[in-house]
Amino acid sequence: MHTTPRRTHGTGRALTGALLAGLTLLTSAGAAVADDPSASASPAEDEAGPTEAGTTFRTATALKQDQTGIAHASAGDYLYWVFPADAGQRPTVTATVKLPENAARRSTSTWQIDVYDGLRRRQACMYGHQTRKAAADAATVELSCVLRPVRAWSEPWANDPLPGSYYVRLTVVDLPADELGLPVGAEVKATVQEQGGAHDVDGALSEPLVPGVSVASAGDASDTGDAGTPRVPSAGEPEDGWASGWWTDRWLWTAGGGVLAALAAVFGYSLTRGRGRPAHVPPRV
Repeated sequence: MHTTPRRTHGTGRALTGALLAGLTLLTSAGAAVADDPSASASPAEDEAGPTEAGTTFRTATALKQDQTGIAHASAGDYLYWVFPADAGQRPTVTATVKLPENAARRSTSTWQIDVYDGLRRRQACMYGHQTRKAAADAATVELSCVLRPVRAWSEPWANDPLPGSYYVRLTVVDLPADELGLPVGAEVKATVQEQGGAHDVDGALSEPLVPGVSVASAGDASDTGDAGTPRVPSAGEPEDGWASGWWTDRWLWTAGGGVLAALAAVFGYSLTRGRGRPAHVPPRV
């Protein structure tokens, strides 16, 4: 008696292997995107940063991402810089203060770095050394502040970081009056790290939180004489524009999920379609 070869189990095993292989590939690819340094913001080319700092929000010195700004000032001055941060990025601000010589100082000092968004709301640091004391014999003091990931949209009552300009303020908060005015040096650097689709939201701001961006946009729209002139990014704006990166790892998970769903459908069909007509049964005429 002839029997039909049982290919159902073979097909099931093959499709099961394909499912597992696809799942493994998807998981490893997602982890590679998350761990690959190239997925984060690539460092800007080494170029000379600004050599001065502003003294108010309005006069803040513009910094590019991954660019170091230096300044020479007096102890007690408020120093301001501004840099851009877009949706999906997590900014990190570091500062190094070079203190005067030991002969000119006789007491400890406390230095602090604060970060404000485009609405001048003070943003809390996830971690870092936002405030630090410097001993009387210290040569430098280092500060850091890691902000929360920037969201593309938020509720009006929330204090979430949003795309736009971020102001850095560096100053001494505890110093004897007779030591105010001593010369100090400062180095500030703002870096960003791409966080991927884990922080994507279903919404976006109509304009980034940059002072004067609405007026600038209206002026660009009404100006018809320079239609062929390439647009130059303003100070405090990313070189490639706001929210220019459309790629997130959600595209990878979406495509991988579609492939796994198709394989699962084929596998389910192979299990439910039966073994077919036995070889010894003649076909119907």
